[in-house]
Amino acid sequence: MRFPEFIGEWKVERLGDIIEFKAGYAFPSSGMLNAKSTYQLIKMSNVYRNELRLDRNPSFWDRVNVKQTEFLLKKGDTILTLTGTVGKKDFGYSVQINEDDKYLLNQRLVLLREKKGKSVNGFVGQVVSNEKFLDDFFEIAKGGTGNQTNVGIEGIKNLSFHFPFEPEQRKIAEFLDLIDRRIQTQNKIIGELKVLKSTLRNRLFHDIINQRYKDLLIKDVLEYEQPTKYLVSTTDYSSDRSLVPVLTANKAFILGYTDECFGIYDKSDCIIFDDFTMDMKYVNFQFKVKSSAIKILKPKPGVNLKFVFEYLLFLNLQSGEHKRHYISEVEPMIIALPNIDLQDDTAEFLSSIDKKISIESEVFSLLLKQKQYLLSNLFI
Repeated sequence: MRFPEFIGEWKVERLGDIIEFKAGYAFPSSGMLNAKSTYQLIKMSNVYRNELRLDRNPSFWDRVNVKQTEFLLKKGDTILTLTGTVGKKDFGYSVQINEDDKYLLNQRLVLLREKKGKSVNGFVGQVVSNEKFLDDFFEIAKGGTGNQTNVGIEGIKNLSFHFPFEPEQRKIAEFLDLIDRRIQTQNKIIGELKVLKSTLRNRLFHDIINQRYKDLLIKDVLEYEQPTKYLVSTTDYSSDRSLVPVLTANKAFILGYTDECFGIYDKSDCIIFDDFTMDMKYVNFQFKVKSSAIKILKPKPGVNLKFVFEYLLFLNLQSGEHKRHYISEVEPMIIALPNIDLQDDTAEFLSSIDKKISIESEVFSLLLKQKQYLLSNLFI
């Protein structure tokens, strides 16, 4: 798939002849700051599934010496993750940098910067985000030892790809950049909706508390079930969404899918609650779970489960130590429980925002799929 004004064969080029590679620097943890400073360190955790996630475990650096200035990132640079678990393919992710001299490159990442006169700025970033590159990348990873593998720069340099001449490179890079901007905008829409929901939730529950409704303990409104009957037998998960999802209460939520047809939770809506981390998810579909540390929470009569779930999120439960929390700390908590009509109205209102977030998230997923489709067809 090409723009109609271009003809002729693309040239096969070795990546090492087109791109300058530079491994990240091992910045000492003793110099990292927790509060925002001059530079933010870009670490493995910040390059998440081809997104630059600056909010994930942020670290900052106040000033750089002469050596460290070599690791300041420039607009148009591409960075690539080198370390991960081979079977899970949880590395090989890349992002492009859109600002000058704001970020520093940490170890276990590699900088890819186009050589002058060899490639149009931004084109190589698109090359390394397509499936052809990732397939070759993981082939290199298979040659490593053990499950945890660090891909070497020399192996990446020797990969060969087809490159068009500069005008076509520029056209492709500009076109895909427009799609990237649309993806970024969609991500921002989702983020703003989540902030809106959190703000409104806090307002609603502060009002409910101030109205002095009946105080009840969590154990008076929720009952729990141990997950033993619903534990998955194997962690060899499938990606087939027609199968039964395997859940966790943390950010990952759906770990994968299983074809096991026994021990499936298929009752009414519930909350899955991680007894150690106090992470929780509202679930309205059948599932299995991986961990025995999860408690399955269900409502008692006269209680709207979604209302209580949002109330628990409002309470912002956090774990300070590695122990089970639900029975000893959560069940004795006091909440203000209004009448069932107000519970229903509150739950329905917050659920309407959830539905909007879900719709926008689906648009985001479709945009990502569109980008991958174009990458697969634009590059040989």
